[in-house]
Amino acid sequence: MVLNTSKILEIGDWLIQQALAEKPLEPMLEGLANKLNHVGVPIDRCRMTWSTLHPLFEAETVLWTSGRGIETKRFVHQEEESQEYLRSPIKYMLDHDLDFLRGRLDVTGALAFDLFEELRADGFTDLINLRTNMFMGRSVLPLRADDLGLYVTWATRAPGGFHDTVVETLKQLQRYMSLVCKLGIYPRLITSVADTYLGPTIAREVLGGRIRLGSGSQVRALVWLSDLRNSTGLAEDLSEDCYLTLLNDYFDCTGRAAMEAGGEILAFIGDAVLAIFPIQDGKLTQDAAIRKGIAAARTARGARRTVNARRREAGDVEFDFGVAMCVGEVRLGNIGIRQRLSFSVIGPSVNEAERIEKETKRLGVPVLATSEVVDVAAAHWRRVGSFTLRGTHHETELFGLLADDTRSWA
Repeated sequence: MVLNTSKILEIGDWLIQQALAEKPLEPMLEGLANKLNHVGVPIDRCRMTWSTLHPLFEAETVLWTSGRGIETKRFVHQEEESQEYLRSPIKYMLDHDLDFLRGRLDVTGALAFDLFEELRADGFTDLINLRTNMFMGRSVLPLRADDLGLYVTWATRAPGGFHDTVVETLKQLQRYMSLVCKLGIYPRLITSVADTYLGPTIAREVLGGRIRLGSGSQVRALVWLSDLRNSTGLAEDLSEDCYLTLLNDYFDCTGRAAMEAGGEILAFIGDAVLAIFPIQDGKLTQDAAIRKGIAAARTARGARRTVNARRREAGDVEFDFGVAMCVGEVRLGNIGIRQRLSFSVIGPSVNEAERIEKETKRLGVPVLATSEVVDVAAAHWRRVGSFTLRGTHHETELFGLLADDTRSWA
């Protein structure tokens, strides 16, 4: 079999152009498969898999199959490696430090891997597995022991499988694909890490170039703040492991509730959770933001009851927390020194939420809010009174969120 070398080089150039144009990897893979078929390389299935940096997922994959199109999948972190992974070609390649593995599927008898058996049953005749390390020791993202690199598989249904010339061509294209994917994956990894540690709003600010001291932006939002009760006493009375477990249970109740309601966590301040529900024209009205914040508070309090029941049954210490809400302008900006910055949230509304939360403990009301919040759904609230918050010279009217039965606090 003879392939047109100039056409293969054109495909390599096309891959570089895709990378420079920052094209998504999914359509790039589909376009590559179509181009290879057009020049006589019989591709019926191709897959790219790579390791990622994400708190929930350890790897991502893009699969193209003739007649089915593109599929994407993320693999969640697992405490133990799955049997599927342990019996996979990539695990074998990692264990034996291989960058190439071929599986002839048009043979009789048992095959080496479950994947080979599945593909043979689906009519495939040959499978090429290629792997390339993308991040080395000098990289900002150094090679990890569990790093897949770029793992690419090519499969065909052609009688007799891949010609040796095709195999060599796919090996040559692997270098192009590794470079393209490295350029495409880097932004994903950076965004994933930035979102994880900064939150999407601040991540966009930082990655968008606001990295000088004093730079930032202002946004109107529902400010949502929660703080753990008696954290100092708990930290003193419990072992480090037990306190950390309690702290994460608390964060799971509050932080998860805020995020799943559509809010964004700006910071974990010690044992407090600071979140906002940004009010944006055309995206989220003030009333909608407030309703989401109220829903988050209810969910958090409900989760606390469920988690405390589990902890009580296990003989663990229970916990409690307060939630405060108000509406106002917040400023997202860089503070610190020029060489070391922190992108923080500041403003009177943040200070007000912090002071209101302190009142939840003093007044024995778990969820407190200002009149601007309450006006959206007044039936769910009861007036507690007017109080001079710490550090202020005026009274603030506060309302407590009622439980669904409206007879007790939420």
